Amino acid sequence: MTAPIMTATALARHYEVGGGIFSKPKTLKAVGGIDFALFPGKTLAVVGESGCGKSTLARLVTMIEEPTSGSFAIDGKTVLPENWASLRSSIQIVFQDPYGSLNPRQRIAQILEEPLVINRPEMSRAEREAKAREMIKLVGLRPEHYDRYPHMFSGGQRQRIAIARALMLDPKVLVLDEPVSALDLSIQSAVLNLLIDLQERLNLAYLFISHDLSVVKHISDDVIVMYLGRAVERGSKDAVFAGAKHPYTKALLSATPQADPKAPKERIKLSGELPSPLAVPDGCPFAPRCWKVQDKCRSERPELSADAHAAACFFPEN
Repeated sequence: MTAPIMTATALARHYEVGGGIFSKPKTLKAVGGIDFALFPGKTLAVVGESGCGKSTLARLVTMIEEPTSGSFAIDGKTVLPENWASLRSSIQIVFQDPYGSLNPRQRIAQILEEPLVINRPEMSRAEREAKAREMIKLVGLRPEHYDRYPHMFSGGQRQRIAIARALMLDPKVLVLDEPVSALDLSIQSAVLNLLIDLQERLNLAYLFISHDLSVVKHISDDVIVMYLGRAVERGSKDAVFAGAKHPYTKALLSATPQADPKAPKERIKLSGELPSPLAVPDGCPFAPRCWKVQDKCRSERPELSADAHAAACFFPEN
């Protein structure tokens, strides 16, 4: 079996929030301990509601922020602040907003060549230009786009430019943080197909952050479902979509639109309030909203097992 390009063990990120003269700050556990492995040519999707910690996880693995605890490794090398500079080129990120992620004052040539200027100072100007023009072609743009400004492009074209920029340093891992959520549906399909094609050509590993399960079903190989900073279900795409075990995953799937109007629908509406991330209840954090909750759920916290398809639930779905 192919060795993973990236592994994470109990990766966590906490923030101190509030506090003052007469009160202590509270701890916000944005990511509460995540384990995963990324393999070349495969896509791991991380899904969940807004605020569940998906984007914080993306910032951790791209070394934008340092984890509070836990660790992760790239190619077997543990990532530490002292070796960030040497490892950062191995993992790049594509952000959600194609309008805000590109500098409007720079031409596309400058945007694409800047990573090489910073990280490959030995390259000549001609070599940088050749690399940028090659990348423009690879993502489906035309040669004349090289000297234009971002405002001259559509949202889909801007996201293609952002993908090209992320590939300039020949990374092994791409973190895709909601890369198509700001695009029209017709453009979403084109960009997703581009990402699949690039993965096949370059043998890239993807960490795909999304809340749209229809997109996840199209592009992913494995899925992690997050709730309030923790993984509540993990498994292959086929296993999770065919037989979700955690009630939260089942509720998410029931809210996903289906193309077949004759397909049976079972819409699950969650009751109760979403707990504050500053005051996560004891026991299972999903208990206040779960229709299967029992006393054990309120007093003990279920953990993910080591099974290929696992759910952090005492009473999983059949």
